[in-house]
Amino acid sequence: MINPKRTIEIGVYTGYSLLATALSTPPDAKTNLAQEEKEGSFDFAFVDADKHNYGNYHDRLMKLVKVGGVIIYDNVLWGGTVANPDGDINLPADKKMITMMAIEFNRRIADDERVEICVAPVGDGLTICRRVS
Repeated sequence: MINPKRTIEIGVYTGYSLLATALSTPPDAKTNLAQEEKEGSFDFAFVDADKHNYGNYHDRLMKLVKVGGVIIYDNVLWGGTVANPDGDINLPADKKMITMMAIEFNRRIADDERVEICVAPVGDGLTICRRVS
């Protein structure tokens, strides 16, 4: 939809989403240009990394992704546990902590006037952000 020429992915793991991104970009697109991290140099970013750093990644990507660009965050529903705003759920402490971080991140980007967002309940949830300022 945005015909991205420059993309970046944070948190590659098996590379499945990176491959999907690469296959959906035009032939002259470039992915993960770490040596060219200039402000506004990326059209698209995908984040599926350590959840406790999502806020830090968002801060950095708001500088790297140009206005009109798209950032997608994976796992924002965290198994549906984010539906309980108090985090009062029967989970191990580490998973409960990640749930609380996910809730806080979701609130933070919902309040971020620099982006328009849409949450897609696909898989474990995707938040699609379009940078507007």
